[in-house]
Amino acid sequence: MVFVGWWRVDGPGTPQPTGQRPLPLSAMDFRLTDHEGREVGPETLIGSPAMVFFGFTYCPDVCPTTLADISGWLQAMGEDDGELNVIFITVDPERDTVEAMAEYVGFFHPAIRGWTGPEEQIARAAEGFRATFEQVTTEGGDYTVNHTASVFLFDATGRFVSTVDYHEPRETAVPKIRRAME
Repeated sequence: MVFVGWWRVDGPGTPQPTGQRPLPLSAMDFRLTDHEGREVGPETLIGSPAMVFFGFTYCPDVCPTTLADISGWLQAMGEDDGELNVIFITVDPERDTVEAMAEYVGFFHPAIRGWTGPEEQIARAAEGFRATFEQVTTEGGDYTVNHTASVFLFDATGRFVSTVDYHEPRETAVPKIRRAME
């Protein structure tokens, strides 16, 4: 099962990345809704360092694993975790309503915010972050979503700093997050 998850997210079955660095948050333009029903956009993230991950609530392995990893990183940071905007943006707005996002992020660290919205706005957000996603039909007529599995890190001014890769160990992830907070 792990192999299948790798294949769909990071392996040969995933869409190819654009090969470009994410735009600064100040250059992005999209409108979404957070899991509490508030309108949000890239400007919401400027003023504090940000950690952003794209995924979806029906994801069988990569998304819950990454959100659990993020929760662990935040716990390892102690008091400093309150300085971060930690955002989980859905790539499956058809199923990930505001209510679904609220329930899902409730299983993880309380700093994690869920964002959803119209598909065209999610596509605009993904384009700015240089993330990819693609809906893929599965056996039985259901679907899954292939997507970028990295966590994007931005400093308080909205400048892209680094990424944390899927399954990156805490020993390298937390220093990267702290660097974004400097």
